[in-house]
Amino acid sequence: MISNFLEERLTIAARQVLGEDVLIKVTPCNEEVFGDYQSTSIIQAAKARKLNPRKLAEDILARANFSDFCESVNIAGAGFINFVLRPEAVVKFLKELVSSKFVFEKARDRRTVIIDFSSPNVAKPMHVGHIRSTIIGDSLARVFRFLGHNVITDNHLGDWGTQFGKLIVGWKKFLDEKNLQADPIGEMERLYKLVNGACEHDENLLNEARAELVKLQSGDEENLGLWKRMLSLSLNEFEKTYQRLGVKFDYILGESFYNNELKSVITELTQKGLAKESQGALVVFFDDLPELKSHPAIILKSDGAANYMTTDLATINYRVREWNPDEIIYVTDARQQLHFKQVFEIFYRWKPEFRGKLKLVHVWFGTILGPDGKPFKTRSGDVVKLSDLLDEAEERAYKIVSEKNPSLTDAERIDIARIVGIGAVKYADLMQNRQSDYVFNWDKMLALNGNTAPYLQYAYARIQSIFRRSGQEFNIDNLNELDYDSVLLGTAEELKLAKHILKFGSILESVVEDCKPNYLCNYLYELACYFTAFYENCPVLKATEQERSSRLLLCGVTAWLLKLGLDLLGIQVPEKM
Repeated sequence: MISNFLEERLTIAARQVLGEDVLIKVTPCNEEVFGDYQSTSIIQAAKARKLNPRKLAEDILARANFSDFCESVNIAGAGFINFVLRPEAVVKFLKELVSSKFVFEKARDRRTVIIDFSSPNVAKPMHVGHIRSTIIGDSLARVFRFLGHNVITDNHLGDWGTQFGKLIVGWKKFLDEKNLQADPIGEMERLYKLVNGACEHDENLLNEARAELVKLQSGDEENLGLWKRMLSLSLNEFEKTYQRLGVKFDYILGESFYNNELKSVITELTQKGLAKESQGALVVFFDDLPELKSHPAIILKSDGAANYMTTDLATINYRVREWNPDEIIYVTDARQQLHFKQVFEIFYRWKPEFRGKLKLVHVWFGTILGPDGKPFKTRSGDVVKLSDLLDEAEERAYKIVSEKNPSLTDAERIDIARIVGIGAVKYADLMQNRQSDYVFNWDKMLALNGNTAPYLQYAYARIQSIFRRSGQEFNIDNLNELDYDSVLLGTAEELKLAKHILKFGSILESVVEDCKPNYLCNYLYELACYFTAFYENCPVLKATEQERSSRLLLCGVTAWLLKLGLDLLGIQVPEKM
């Protein structure tokens, strides 16, 4: 990546000036007016050493030579260093990218990263709230893996707890076997609602549910058998949704998996003096931390039951023991921020040798809202089931595809509608800053213009059409057969497109650093916009022979990046639309 070359030269010069190692980062400029790449590291280095940042930047640049890469290097403001690339340097790097068969440089600090995401509850349908965790987590896993990190994905199911006492009562008393076969999760949800509602008015039924729960937790053969069947049926239904979304997991280890470890967690926390008795419960206090001082954490309730806190601590301990990760990432909604602050702090106090060694990260996200600005629900006020949402996405996409291209066969329209519909839902979520709420809007997400998946998919399909009209089929091997030694960037549109292409690797590093897939979405949208400007101003098939070859190469690299980038977001592309 160009940024790595610039970083290396800046680092050498900074080391000469300061007489010590200093961390230098170079990233793409957010705004074209400032240049192509930028570094703010000199400002930070100067502040840490109480030096004048602009003077330090001047001293460092006096010892660095960028003339072979850069048309200009200038200092702005307090010490920002901006780089504008030479067109010939852009050509050089673009040639290297193509000749290497698009092998991007892998991360220099490869890590083992565990990503915990999705986590639906057994015997309950996946709903719209699960989509954010599922697709954000999946996208992060894809990008981390692409950059060379060792990624382990784990779906931490909600498969244990007090609800199973009520479910077992419902199963034994009210089960409709036909409904179970037709809609397993729907029937289990019906049973739970039926018994849960009845328990509010029937003390005997509530006691019966508690007794069934005790039997389950004590290993009763019949109840364990029912629980295992509920788990199996749920997993089968979840898998249907995951297959539609193209999501896979390395492990699916639910809360129940850690039951045998809970006692040792409680014992060790107590022996270390971290957990103390308070009103019959065992509690961890944070008197030395202002942020958590008023939020003590219960690890054992007064009735002797463990809770999510205990299970999550046991989970981290297991993952550390079995997989030796450098980082564990939890992808959940914003409401769990306090919980994970408590979990992480307790773990570091319990296992102090991991503070500074193991990075624990809560990647939290906002809420999907309806047009009324309230959490997105059906017209009747129910939670939107994820399967229903995906069905509607495909149906709406089918209508649009049929209107836009009626010459397609019905089988083609169905396949394109699946790719476009599900891609639109995913992209509409991933393009948001994950920490923000957003309003769900069918018309916007399925639009063929603007920052949407259909717009990017259409850009890819249009390039495929160009290649077909040129008498070639587009693929990576074809690009390597093109005359990439004769790349021409004679127009402003060609140069801007090529420069943007070369920023891809840097953008992926930013996605990993901040765990924000929207950086990649914005990059791809800008790529499609640069391509549109190029295509409208630079004839491809009617150009001179050398220009035609060079412009076909730009088309092909753009298509490849669109396809790769969308794949890293978990989104497919149709070959035609």
